[in-house]
Amino acid sequence: MRSGTFRASCLLTFLCVLSGRGYGQQAPAVPSAQLLQPEELVPLLSRSGADRPLVFQVGPRVFYAEAHVPGSEYIGAAAQEPGLQALRDRVKSLPHDRFIVLYCGCCPWTKCPNVRPAYQQLASLGFSRVKVMYIADNFGKDWVAKGYPVEKGR
Repeated sequence: MRSGTFRASCLLTFLCVLSGRGYGQQAPAVPSAQLLQPEELVPLLSRSGADRPLVFQVGPRVFYAEAHVPGSEYIGAAAQEPGLQALRDRVKSLPHDRFIVLYCGCCPWTKCPNVRPAYQQLASLGFSRVKVMYIADNFGKDWVAKGYPVEKGR
């Protein structure tokens, strides 16, 4: 196993433990109608104004700094209360019909501790146009390796 992969795996396990969930245990599911495939997000990024979704990365900062969806905002790991609070703070002045896309990409969809709590938080606040990008394996494989646009840093 490569050193970077091992560190990422350790970080994921650590985040799962911190979140109070065992590895693989999840918050309630995101309805399938709210899932967005990576290839569906790409054309949405070229929209302007209110037609362009706000894109929030709700996973670990280290992954956001390495590569993220252009124009996306780092919110924080939503498996933890500080991340959920940052999400609530960010959306408090937004209209509830604002188009929002959430993603994490830290690990396989079935093990991600972050996207479901973020989705549930926005749904509970009354946001009606929330989509969650379905990342089957991880952001590197399902976005970067497919040649979709990325930004680095921040």
